[in-house]
This record gives sequence, structure tokens and C-alpha cells, in this order.
Amino acid sequence: MAAAAASIRERQTVALKRMLNFNVPHVKNSTGEPVWKVLIYDRFGQDIISPLLSVKELRDMGITLHLLLHSDRDPIPDVPAVYFVMPTEENIDRLCQDLRNQLYESYYLNFISAISRSKLEDIANAALAASAVTQVAKVFDQYLNFITLEDDMFVLCNQNKELVSYRAINRPDITDTEMETVMDTIVDSLFCFFVTLGAVPIIRCSRGTAAEMVAVKLDKKLRENLRDARNSLFTGDTLGAGQFSFQRPLLVLVDRNIDLATPLHHTWTYQALVHDVLDFHLNRVNLEESSGVENSPAGARPKRKNKKSYDLTPVDRFWQKHKGSPFPEVAESVQQELESYRAQEDEVKRLKSIMGLEGEDEGAISMLSDNTAKLTSAVSSLPELLEKKRLIDLHTNVATAVLEHIKTRKLDVYFEYEEKIMSKTTLDKSLLDIISDPDAGTPEDKMRLFLIYYISTQQVPSEADLEQYKKALTDAGCNLNPLQYIKQWKAFTKMASAPANYGNTTTKPMGLLSRVMNTGSQFVMEGVKNLVLKQQNLPVTRILDNLMEMKSNPETDDYRYFDPKMLRGNDSSVPRNKNPFQEAIVFVVGGGNYIEYQNLVDYIKGKQGKHILYGCSELFNATQFIKQLSQLGQK
Repeated sequence: MAAAAASIRERQTVALKRMLNFNVPHVKNSTGEPVWKVLIYDRFGQDIISPLLSVKELRDMGITLHLLLHSDRDPIPDVPAVYFVMPTEENIDRLCQDLRNQLYESYYLNFISAISRSKLEDIANAALAASAVTQVAKVFDQYLNFITLEDDMFVLCNQNKELVSYRAINRPDITDTEMETVMDTIVDSLFCFFVTLGAVPIIRCSRGTAAEMVAVKLDKKLRENLRDARNSLFTGDTLGAGQFSFQRPLLVLVDRNIDLATPLHHTWTYQALVHDVLDFHLNRVNLEESSGVENSPAGARPKRKNKKSYDLTPVDRFWQKHKGSPFPEVAESVQQELESYRAQEDEVKRLKSIMGLEGEDEGAISMLSDNTAKLTSAVSSLPELLEKKRLIDLHTNVATAVLEHIKTRKLDVYFEYEEKIMSKTTLDKSLLDIISDPDAGTPEDKMRLFLIYYISTQQVPSEADLEQYKKALTDAGCNLNPLQYIKQWKAFTKMASAPANYGNTTTKPMGLLSRVMNTGSQFVMEGVKNLVLKQQNLPVTRILDNLMEMKSNPETDDYRYFDPKMLRGNDSSVPRNKNPFQEAIVFVVGGGNYIEYQNLVDYIKGKQGKHILYGCSELFNATQFIKQLSQLGQK
């Protein structure tokens, strides 16, 4: 994001800090101690705060304790409490119980999403009964019901994500009322997102999909809010400060079903790989570190694996720079960082040894004087060095863990082969060979590969061929349920539209990694292909490009157009505005992934002064997606 435009991450962080400051704007350089207070949140609140504010930042804001609402909390009668919770029945009950038990000195109640009138009355009654009316200092709707993961990426929720998952939206037996609930949940979060962004978007969506249902509801909700001039959330002060003061953003709502191959695709960039093969969740990666087999007597238990978790945050410069790079490049960069760190460390050691020299020696004295200056600078750079070391260790561990997966599962082979399938280039070896190769990948890898082939192919394999594939997949230990669902899906979409096209580009293998192979390297990458990515737009990026640049294209020409600011909502697909957009938000209903996010980031790099945000109803990796497909296929 450009420096001028406030990113969604900044806006949500500012909103949270204001809330923790009793809803008064937070001033950086105010002197004196902050007011000490406790923060009470539910799991939803925790998920929103944790990617944005560290424990240290909370402490700087005066938060001494942060506790879950439904944990056993002791009364702290002389401290104000800031609550940040969803307005659910059980949360409100617990809150009223806190009032009755007089746990805190005063209560600042902040609801993540708007609270209903009746629930407010429940709180008021409880406060009256507990004669604690004066202690309830403020009640606020924060409209923060979404989770920001990057400057330009957000996801709706993490706690009840199965409520809005791909499976929930595509279940054959879903009732209308259930579907309404799912859509309302999504729309509520999107509404919060635009309130926080301070902008009313122009909405485009494909017809006849879940995305269209979201668009209709969101348009209605924004429209109603704008109508109610007294209570509108999009007036003066919030709007003017927005990055979109003169031009409104475009919101493109796409349905996951336009492209099911990408979420199954094996990937080659760092962040997407971490998400694909490790346990990476809300910007934190959990690694199991095997502590190696010790020389223990035979029959002794192997040592327990200890779990470590690392936060991959925006302050991590290495991560910010390399999360979109192809993996071999990342391995090389970690290596370079390590070498430059060692050089700095050696310099400090050298100075230390000189300082230890005997004083009588003439030479040593003269060396000392010009080294004192050097030492002073070395000492002052120590904290920086330590931080550098911490990041190098972190990425060495994470990258090594990823590399293990690439090597044991031959992920480079899968990636290259799938790219060929998706770009319709000629295949150099048969699909059956890979499926029946016992060394290549897990059963799940094979299933992903076959599904991508099945989704991308124009010509559906004949029954006989399909049986042969199925047998090979079953022999390899695959669960065939996902295929059942994809078969139905393909038959259904075939009637509806042509398969998504992935652009025809290929990856060029760059010979094996000769350079990283030098002996000093920690990353032994023999046999892993160094594949160089060529930029190719995935379906989601292509749709965005058409709509943002106002290109005419059969794929997007019949997309519906909504403008919540127009007085009469008319349902045309004719855009009022003919100018290309500067800002766009792509939102995938039914789940997204880092591959698409990275593809959009790469696409927008080439566009001067334009910004994109990527959002999705949930963020899943291929394993989680296969699981949902499998449940859908069991019917």
C-alpha cells in the first residue's frame, strides 16, 4: 500500500487503540502513565486483536491483564474494565453476571458487531438490579467484526468459520433460512469492514451465485444506513479521512466456484507454502521440532517433540520482503542474511579480543584509541544484531521445515506438473505415473493433482479411463469422496459455463540449484527444481482486472452493478461510471488462499498508484479444502 493511503490494518489498529483508550483518540506523545485497566474479550475479540497488537503494545496502552470473558476471573474492584465481545446471548448473560458481582470499578462495553435493542435493555436491567448504573461508563458498537492479516488482506472470522465455509454454502440440503443466516453473517462482517474503511463501495458480482446474494444484502444494508442520516456511519468525519475521499472503491464479489483448482494447487511462494504444509494460522506458525534421536539405550522412548510457535508479523522485514518470493530464492536469502550477520558478529568478537590486550604494548594503545569509536558503534548496534539473529533463526527453522516437505513429498514436481495442466501445455509424463509413484507425495497430494486435472480438462476422461485413475488413486490410499463432489460440480457448471482459463504460461526450470549448493549452505536443495514463476493471472485476478479497468469481456460483462448511494436501487449491470477504478476490494465468498492473494499483489505491482485488498469468508489451505470437498462428496 502507498504511504499516503491508510491500510486496513492501520485503520483497524487505530480503532482498537482508541477503544482501549476508553474511546478517546490515542495520543502518542502524551506524558505520564497510561490509565491501568483490564481487557476482557471473548474468542472473537482475541482473534481480532492478536494479529494486530502484541502483549507489549497492550501493556503500553495500560492493559495490565487481558482475560477471556468466560474464564474464572477474580474481582478487581478499583480498576476500570474494557470489554470487547460479540453481542451473543451467553456473552451478555456473563456480562450481566459481572455487573451483579461488582467485579470492576467501571465498565466500558464494546461490542464487536452492532448490539440489538433488546440485548441493550437486558444489560440496562441487570445494571439497575445490581445498582451499577453509574459504573457502566460507555457502551459502543465498534463495527470491527473482521480479522486483518496483512495491510491488504482480511478474513471474516476464525471462531465459527464452519458457519460460513465453502461446505456450508454449497451443501445440497441447506434450507433457505440457514442460507439466510450464512449470508447475514458474511454481510455483517463486510459492513463492519466498510465502516472501518470509511467508504461506500460500488459493488459488482456474478449472477446466480452465493456472491450475488451477498451483494444484494450488502447493498440493502449500506443503503439503509446511508438513508438514516442522523445515525449514518458514513458521514463527515469518518468519510473525509478515508483514503477514498474523491473516488469510491470497487468491491468485486466472486464465488469460490469460479475457480476450484487454485485452492488445491501446490504452490511455490514462501507464504503460500508455509500455509500449505505447516500449521499457519492468524499469522502464527506452529512447528514441531524433532529433537533428534539421542544415543539412548535400545528400547528407550524417542525424545518428545517440542512445539514452537513463531509470529510472522509486518515488523519482520525479511518476511515482508520475501513472503511472495519463490522458495529457492528465500532459502538463498536466509543464507545471505546469515553470512552478513556472522560477519558483523566476528567484528564485535575481534574488537573484544583487541580490548583484552595488555596495556604496556605500544601497538595496542594506538589500536585502542581508534577502536574505541568502533566499539561504541558495535555496542550500540547490539540490540539490532540480536533482533537480526532472532529473525534469521526463525526463518531458518521455518524454511527448513518447509524444505523437508518439499523434498519428502516432491512438491516441486507437483507444482510444475499442475502449472502445466492449468496452462494447458503438453505434459511430459503421464498423470498415472505420478499417481502410482509411491515416492511422490502423500495420498492427499495425489488427490489434489488429479482433481486439478479433472477440473481443468476440457475433455472429461472416459468412464474406462476414470476407473483406471480411480483404481490408481485408491491403491495410493486416497479417499475418493472429493472426486464425487467435483464430478457433480463439473457436470453442473458445464451446463452453466465454460471452465475457467488459467492463461497459458509455463514455468521454466532453471537447472538444479547450483548456487545454493555451495558447501557452506545450510539448505541442501539437491534435486529440488529451481522453478521461476512467470506472472500469470488467476481467474480471480482476471475478473478484477476486467472490472477495475472497465474492460469489456464476456466473462464479466453480465456482472451485476450496485451503487448503494443511488436513491433508487435499480438492478442494471450497466456501470454508471466509465472511469477505471483506483482502489478495489476483491472478496471471495466461500473461502480464499494465499496463492490468490499473492497473485493479486503481483498484479497490482505493475499498476501505478492503484491498491487492492483481498478478503475471503475463510482462509483455508488445500488440506482443509479437500476435507470440505470430501464431506460434500459423502452425500
